[in-house]
Amino acid sequence: MSKNLVISALGNDKPGLVNELSKAILENGGNISESRMMVLGGEFAIMLLVTGNQDCINNINSKLEEIGNTLGLTIIAKETQPQESKQKRLPYQITVVSMDHPGIVHNITDFLSSRNLNVEEIETKTYPAAHTGTPMFSLEMTISIPADDSVKILRDEFIIFCDDLNLDASLESKR
Repeated sequence: MSKNLVISALGNDKPGLVNELSKAILENGGNISESRMMVLGGEFAIMLLVTGNQDCINNINSKLEEIGNTLGLTIIAKETQPQESKQKRLPYQITVVSMDHPGIVHNITDFLSSRNLNVEEIETKTYPAAHTGTPMFSLEMTISIPADDSVKILRDEFIIFCDDLNLDASLESKR
């Protein structure tokens, strides 16, 4: 029976880090089924969902401290179960672009939380605007909306909410 282990790791960015970590997981019988990795500042952040039988997961878990020390990573791991949906939910994509200022992520997630909507993924970036260099902010987010909710009403409320905050935004089906 397949088991899941979520691994979160953080360390100095350097060539070969992903290769060495993935090799250690493979050598211990694990399979990386999902991953997110990126450089944040001078650090390399890694999130993995590793699958394997219980012996494999136990083996990897017992070697994570050694792997972390060898690779210069701070590693946290937790066994997890497959995600189970209690109701049918549909994936929707939110995109936001605006001049950068504090509170954008909080404002968007507060809006969603107040409507009991779940954030599945989120990615944000800041960058200088072309020609002017003005600090800009972009957000891409996947949320899940219960199939019986009115998407039209939600979209209308969301666009008004974003307009009030001077955020250029969209909410579209991810299909």
